[in-house]
Amino acid sequence: MKLSRVLGVVSLSFFVLFSVTFSQAAAAPTVTIFVDATSAARKIFHARLKIPATAGDLTLYYPKWIPGEHAPDGPVVDLAGLKFRAGGNTLKWRRDLLDGFTIHVEVPSGVNEVEVELDFLSPATFEGGFSAGSSATDKMAVISWNQVLLYPKGWKSDDINYSASLKLPEGWKFGTPLPISNQSGNEIRFSTVSLTTLVDSPVITGEFLKVVKLADDPLTEMDIAADSAAALAAPQEVWDHYKSLIEQTNKLFGAHHYRDYHFLLSLSDHVAHFGLEHHESDDSRIDERGLVDDTARKLSASLLPHEYVHSWNGKYRRPADLATPDYQQPMQDDLLWVYEGLTNYLGTVLTARSGLHTPEQERDDLALTAAALDHTPGRSWRNLQDTADAAPQLYFSPQAWHSWRRGVDFYDEDTLNWLWVDVIIRQQSKGKKTIDDFCHLFHGAPNTPPMVKPYTFDDVINALNQVVPYDWRSFWMERLTNHGPGAPLGGIEGSGWKLAYDDTQSEMERGAESNYHIVDASYSVGLHLREDGTITDTIEGMSAAQSGIGPGMKLIAVNGRKYSAEVLHDALQSGKSGTAPLDLLVENTDYYKSYKLDYHGGDRYPHLVRDETKPDLLTEIYKAK
Repeated sequence: MKLSRVLGVVSLSFFVLFSVTFSQAAAAPTVTIFVDATSAARKIFHARLKIPATAGDLTLYYPKWIPGEHAPDGPVVDLAGLKFRAGGNTLKWRRDLLDGFTIHVEVPSGVNEVEVELDFLSPATFEGGFSAGSSATDKMAVISWNQVLLYPKGWKSDDINYSASLKLPEGWKFGTPLPISNQSGNEIRFSTVSLTTLVDSPVITGEFLKVVKLADDPLTEMDIAADSAAALAAPQEVWDHYKSLIEQTNKLFGAHHYRDYHFLLSLSDHVAHFGLEHHESDDSRIDERGLVDDTARKLSASLLPHEYVHSWNGKYRRPADLATPDYQQPMQDDLLWVYEGLTNYLGTVLTARSGLHTPEQERDDLALTAAALDHTPGRSWRNLQDTADAAPQLYFSPQAWHSWRRGVDFYDEDTLNWLWVDVIIRQQSKGKKTIDDFCHLFHGAPNTPPMVKPYTFDDVINALNQVVPYDWRSFWMERLTNHGPGAPLGGIEGSGWKLAYDDTQSEMERGAESNYHIVDASYSVGLHLREDGTITDTIEGMSAAQSGIGPGMKLIAVNGRKYSAEVLHDALQSGKSGTAPLDLLVENTDYYKSYKLDYHGGDRYPHLVRDETKPDLLTEIYKAK
């Protein structure tokens, strides 16, 4: 951390304090919090807080709606060891009967501060759930401040100040965007910041931690913690691609909205895998060998570009209904087709422009996205808008029946839709304008420190019309409310490519099957399986579902031979030249049954192929600037 940044924060705080009245400044509470993370290997974190209080009912909140998680999923179930004291006496408290995230503490007269003790129980087994997921191993941990704090009712998160300190295991290093006041050994004291900034600034720490500087002005770096030193030994070309990512992203937007930026990257097979955006950092987690293994690296290549884009799209520009004053107020997710959908599209573009994927790999990835949506029968009843409206439930829905239920498809479907927007802009302007112009207008200059500039549906439409006049309102209403049939392929087709299928797996699909231990026969008989034969999904209307096979069953044998991925693929291919049905022996809740599928189409895998009748806009979109 550069001293100039810390001094700048102190100076800004001084100016703000004296630009308001004394009574307002005195009224704003400052909470102190100390977190002891020395037992991270045991998956438990201890915290002590001092919260200003007056006599009567002190209402405290445990953060519920965490920005970027789009659901009321704050991990309150893992809050333990809760005790309140004042003046050496234990205080009575009770949880609110209508909201389990709310705590009421009885504060006696003469008390002006309540001392709080609490523990956070980090999941001990591999579990998902964003900041509620498994976050600690024997060698590393990610500390999300929302896990280990309470805050008083009646204040916006921007108004409450927190003075935080942290104790780490001996010898562990750390990375964070949070300004540092001072450090002594394994104890770090951070500068006093708002609750908003604290929750937005996680800490990554570990025995094996590598810092890779990507840019100087402003400082941009990767802080990478791993379960082994070997996991950090990526080839130089990897760091070069991430340096290019910074350059390409800043060219895309034309400005930045952070003081400095930290990619907080976890390399572990024992923490939950996801990406979560913050204004000046991200919390991204992949396989332990995610940087050193070529296949794993390609499969997760778009994660950091996606989270980095969120600093502009999601953190700086944010839907008005997601810009809530604290972590208790419900968020409305109806504009996630911009927040997440546009971010996902721009993330794929930057993955290609930075060299993290070759253009061919990016096309193969896009083909997989298009094919999956083209085989999502749930689109017939649930439109795209409803996937956003129902996001708080869909983020945690089971994998079984995914194609019929649908999930958070605003990521993938809007990758196709925003590609379509990019193509229309290029066509309507005869190549003079692109989605880059929209990003410059909507997310760009001037450079600012972290701030939120909310927007509405109308703001998006008006900005698109400033880039190029078009009936964008009708375009988006159709995209958000239609039910198909089929995926929205207008962008792919308008960019000079077509979705096609053959019996050869692409590099990306082959890598996914190997790395994730799955077998994908979605586009042939409509089966998606784990490597052991457990069926995770069947696609309604296709052969497997029509024959009576469903999720949760297990494939035991194919045409009389014990199941394996190779046996299934060989049977699909050999079936092309015969008339005999495909015979699948399936176990279902301890019962066995043979299902005969009248299918003779062989293996089918998606690809993009050129349409020579149209200009190749997709290659131009993926080209580095």
